[in-house]
Amino acid sequence: METAFIAKDRLVNVLLVEDNIMDACLVLKYLKGTKVSNRVTVVRDGMEALDFLKKTGAYAGGKESCRPDLVLLDLTLPRLGGLEVLKEIKRDEDLRSIPVVVLTDSRAEEDILECYEAMANYYIIKPQDLLQFIEIMRYVEAVWLKPLSSDL
Repeated sequence: METAFIAKDRLVNVLLVEDNIMDACLVLKYLKGTKVSNRVTVVRDGMEALDFLKKTGAYAGGKESCRPDLVLLDLTLPRLGGLEVLKEIKRDEDLRSIPVVVLTDSRAEEDILECYEAMANYYIIKPQDLLQFIEIMRYVEAVWLKPLSSDL
């Protein structure tokens, strides 16, 4: 599923790796309201995320995929977990420069440490409160999206 929100700035490509429909909808709704021009592609599991990034499987030939400027990654995913996806991204010479923000429910200290050891750029625990979620997304927008939209 791909959604483009076009404004005046450079288009920022975001890959959202999220299997929870409600969480994905919240992120999409927030991003739609930002002043940053963005195209968001949502994939529902870790294998699909790697296919998208490496242009394999359903994304072979690159017709459906474009290199993301940012990956928002959940940890608890079907088929291949988020930590494995993160490790594969950071192992791959062509992908490792893509910032990866882990956006997950896990508060486990070992998950946080493993993600940073695997070179996650940031780790965010999804809040249960809508207002806190909006604040977190404002942070993501300010730190990870706005600088990308004005770098040309």
